[in-house]
Amino acid sequence: MVGFGKKLRESQIQEWKGYYINYKLMKKKVKRYIEQMEVGAQNRHNVLRDFSLLLDNQIEKIVLFLLEQQGVLAHRLSDIGQDHHTLFQQPNSFSISELQEAYRDVGRDLLRLLNFVEINAVGLRKILKKIDKRFGYKFTDYYVKTRANHPYSQLRQVFRHVGIGAVVGVLSHGLADLQDLQQCQGSYISIYDQPSYSHQDPVLDFIKVAVDRLSNSTNFLQFLGKHAFIIQEELPSPSEDHSVDERYHFMSLLLNLANTFLYMVNTYIIVPTADNYTLSLGAAASVCGVVIGSMAVAQVFSSVYFSAWSNRSYLRPLIFSSIVLLIGNTLYALAFDMNSLVVLLVGRLFCGLGSARAVNRRYISDCVPLKLRMQASAAFVSASALGMACGPALACLLQTNFRIYRFTMNQDTLPGWVMALAWLLYLLWLWMCFKEPTLETEGTLVPYQAEAGPAVHVAVENGHTQPLLMNSEVKEQDEDGEEENDDAEETRKPVTSIAVAYKLLTPSVKVQLYVYFMLKYAMEIVLAESSLVTEYYFIWSTSNVAIFLACLGLTVLPVNIVIGNYISNLFEERQVLLTSEIMVCIGLLLSFHVMTPYSVTQYVGSALITFVSAEVLEAEMLLEHTILFVCSINPGVNLSLLSKMMSSRLSRGTYNGGLLSTEAGTLARVIADGTITISGYMNENKLLNTTLFPALLICISSIIATFYTYNSLY
Repeated sequence: MVGFGKKLRESQIQEWKGYYINYKLMKKKVKRYIEQMEVGAQNRHNVLRDFSLLLDNQIEKIVLFLLEQQGVLAHRLSDIGQDHHTLFQQPNSFSISELQEAYRDVGRDLLRLLNFVEINAVGLRKILKKIDKRFGYKFTDYYVKTRANHPYSQLRQVFRHVGIGAVVGVLSHGLADLQDLQQCQGSYISIYDQPSYSHQDPVLDFIKVAVDRLSNSTNFLQFLGKHAFIIQEELPSPSEDHSVDERYHFMSLLLNLANTFLYMVNTYIIVPTADNYTLSLGAAASVCGVVIGSMAVAQVFSSVYFSAWSNRSYLRPLIFSSIVLLIGNTLYALAFDMNSLVVLLVGRLFCGLGSARAVNRRYISDCVPLKLRMQASAAFVSASALGMACGPALACLLQTNFRIYRFTMNQDTLPGWVMALAWLLYLLWLWMCFKEPTLETEGTLVPYQAEAGPAVHVAVENGHTQPLLMNSEVKEQDEDGEEENDDAEETRKPVTSIAVAYKLLTPSVKVQLYVYFMLKYAMEIVLAESSLVTEYYFIWSTSNVAIFLACLGLTVLPVNIVIGNYISNLFEERQVLLTSEIMVCIGLLLSFHVMTPYSVTQYVGSALITFVSAEVLEAEMLLEHTILFVCSINPGVNLSLLSKMMSSRLSRGTYNGGLLSTEAGTLARVIADGTITISGYMNENKLLNTTLFPALLICISSIIATFYTYNSLY
């Protein structure tokens, strides 16, 4: 195999050869800088200035040529548009098929231009990586932050590609209009009224795929100042897409989503009654923090072995999960009649050991086709949110008291019995309907290679999508005998331990994980101590607490919709991130009991502000599911930022980025629940302030840390 420099030369469209990034020249410059610095003829300040100027010139050359070619395409479309208009005035003057082919020719040339942009974007990424590695300091951090944040930055033009969107819009409208005319419908439906019309013609589908791939590459440049991000280094080749299609099974996906929903129900169904349950067993009400948190403690370990297990199978870990959860919920329910707090805690530990969310996410990442993956990930988020809301709501319906033989059925035990029955039914459904997908082996993967202009043209004509990006990162000998090593094997190898994963975390990533820790801590404090606080201050019944928690849970989906559809389009992710952290801080401050009396309005209002603000953070971070889905997928500011900042090595294997974020959130829940239990041994009227104070300190420190790394979050 050959290296990137040779691949770049082979992939160039010959008539555009002079406009590509001069990777060979810049590589020689890097080598010369190193030699000069070794003898003291150069210093780092001069290197920073000179190489920045060289990169600026290279990028300017690319951008000006890109604008020129967009102008050529626009002029051609203008001429075609005149013929298109004449067709309506004199129907026999032009053939519809001729105009359609003219539009398609423009589309094929646009594909060549997209190929040009992506190859240059990858070349820029690689040379920045090389200079960082050779000089031992982060040139990229300086360059991208100073260029990408400037309003007149040429670098911004590489990844915004606004003009390309305009060309695609004209193509979509023209082809849809001609198709409508050809079918003699006469309805003249606008593509804006019928968006599906824009993808009626195959060439538009290919352009859409190419633009998506280009975004995957150039978004890396946008966030490169953060040093790393979870990018899918091996973009899917046609053979890989086909293998994913073969592994996909709708009922298996549905079973994974059902597992996610049931687990979230299982997590929160006990929250309204946990304090009463511990009291009935002779323990303090605040021990409910341990009862609730024990599930999270076990999940810290289960996330690791389920993540590893999913490398080999999906069905077996799901079966194991269901059996363990069945046992755990049965023990939780039996603890009342056995009058044993130990059995109660063991039952919840078993429930935590059955957490198969890592498998659920992994299945979506590995076995759902790319065209359906966004919908599947949205369904994953929705299932989690609905489970979170349905848990307390279901607890509200279980307010009864009777016996069956020797077993007590009341508000404390029924959550365990109901969930045990649910997992039994799920296990039967799983056994009958789940289809184990064929595991992918390295031997079945086809290297992703770029094609030159003519190859793109043929690909469109034959109806097969051809890749636009090469991924070969191996050693090569250039004309001067210099050996290039882009560390392909090293960057593709998955992380083998938590320690190695930690070393790959840059300061920006660590800050984002800390923010995720903070939001999970704040949310757990609000949820887990709600029954204690409301009973002490307002004498709320279990039903009232359950309704309150269910209403909080129901805010999750609307928040994600607003963030995904509106706020994320109006503001930068880092702006939403910082604002949300400040709002969480305000919510926590308003929650403190500093005046008497402590009103329902104050408690509910402050809890709502804290919870919703934390949800906005998770909605902006979220892609637990983008990170987690290897390409990453869920809506979220903090997780969205995380997904763009983590090393590509953390996108695969057992110790992946998803596992790190899951562990951070789970650890936050464990500490929060422990804080509630410890605070409960103090005076009861101090419980609220005692638990809120650590949350406030953590929130303030996360805001300071975010300010510190704000520029690198671009």
